[in-house]
Parts: sequence; C-alpha cells; structure tokens
Amino acid sequence: MGIGAIKYADLSKTRTHDYRFDWDAMLSFEGNTAPYLQYAYTRIRSLFRRAGRDPGRESGPILPEVPEERQLALGVVRFEEVLEQVAREAFPHLLCHHLYALAGAFMTFYERCPILHEGVEETVRDSRLALADAVGATLAKGLELLGIEVMERM
Repeated sequence: MGIGAIKYADLSKTRTHDYRFDWDAMLSFEGNTAPYLQYAYTRIRSLFRRAGRDPGRESGPILPEVPEERQLALGVVRFEEVLEQVAREAFPHLLCHHLYALAGAFMTFYERCPILHEGVEETVRDSRLALADAVGATLAKGLELLGIEVMERM
C-alpha cells in the first residue's frame, strides 16, 4: 500500500507544478490518495462477499433511477474518454482525478442507495450490484494503469 501511495501522490499532481513530499498526505484514507481509492475498491469487494456473489459476473442491466446511480454510471462510462485525454495530453493526473471522483461517487451511492438491505427489490439490487461491479472493475483498471495494485481486503 505504501508504494502505491507514493506512486499515486506523484502521478496525481500536475507535472508543471511544484512537488511537495508529505508522508501523512500520501498515506491518508481521506482525499485524493491511493489508500482512499484502494479502500473504495475493497469496500466493493466486501459488498460482493456479503452478497455471496462473484464480482465480474454481474452482467445484468444497470437501471439508474436515482441521481447517485446516474452520476456513478456516468463516471464509469467516461473512463474511456479520460484515458484518451490522458494519452493525448500526457497528464496522468487527469486519470487520478477521475478515479478519485468515481470513488467519491461510489461512497455517496453506497451510503444513500441500499443494496443488500431487506425490502430492496430484486431488480434494483441486481442493477446496483452490476453498477458496483462496473465501478470496481474501473477502479482496478485505472489503478493498474497507474502501476498500483488493488487488494481484496484492507
């Protein structure tokens, strides 16, 4: 986790600005840091363990009904566009900022949109699990592109 935190701290800053090395900021679980993104990913994996389902196999339709679901779905869809921009402009911090926004949108979604609670309709639950699965895959791919490993548990 420490190596990923250093890599992310380096890549998340615009290369044209001054660099400040700060262990506390790099290792924080709050803000635009690798530990925050890794935590979001592990939270998604935990959700699937509690549901007794395999991530990567949620292929049902994603039916975003509430603003939190729509924002999260848009973040997943924009991933390819962000990658193209990063490749075109050679600014990896753009990918970092997108992943951070996606992780933040997931945390809001997770708090406001029940998934595994009693009373949640099966179609809503399955849609939300499919959305969470897409977010997890996007976070994992984005971190992999930055050279940062994800873990199943923290």
